[in-house]
Amino acid sequence: MEWSKEEVKFLKTLKSPDRIQAFLDEIAYNPNYECRSPRWVLKKRSAHCFEGALFAAAALEVIGYQPLIVDMRAVNDDDHVIAIFRENGHWGAVAKSNFTSLRYREPVYRSIRELVMSYFDFFFNVNGDKTLRSYSLPFNLTNFNTRNWQTTDEDLEYIGDKIESLHHFPVVSDKMIRKLTKTSDAVLKAGLLGSDARGLFKPARK
Repeated sequence: MEWSKEEVKFLKTLKSPDRIQAFLDEIAYNPNYECRSPRWVLKKRSAHCFEGALFAAAALEVIGYQPLIVDMRAVNDDDHVIAIFRENGHWGAVAKSNFTSLRYREPVYRSIRELVMSYFDFFFNVNGDKTLRSYSLPFNLTNFNTRNWQTTDEDLEYIGDKIESLHHFPVVSDKMIRKLTKTSDAVLKAGLLGSDARGLFKPARK
């Protein structure tokens, strides 16, 4: 199953990573526990974090980038998945999130770790706890081209299972974790601006 001519025509209007980000920012946040294809996102104008990353990777491929995603693991919070792209040897990211602080990154980061760490202070749960703990290396979604991941009606949870199985590199030590401070009320409020409460992770209080 391939993209239709009309779908390709629209995707080509998203002619840069920031245009793809603008599209993701405009559509609704999907609070449902499911993982649908980029075609579904395009039709329904709705996506959660994982669906948004897959859509962004598909849209990036249409304009000449590799369809790469990176998984970021969290504790007492949702994990986060981003689509990444490289320009002039530097990494950037496109992402859908219920938090304003976990979305686009300019391609100015020299390594995947450096890119991931740009999210650290802004990766928090609704209690204000900083929750990012580890990340994977980039995964190329062309590995699943035989399953038509871009356009299928099949649930794509198998992609989630795959990236969950990848080796993840820690970003903080136990000693660092014990000394982490809470996110300020102002930053927490800014991060939650426009969020859909139905899709927010409900963390356990310590």
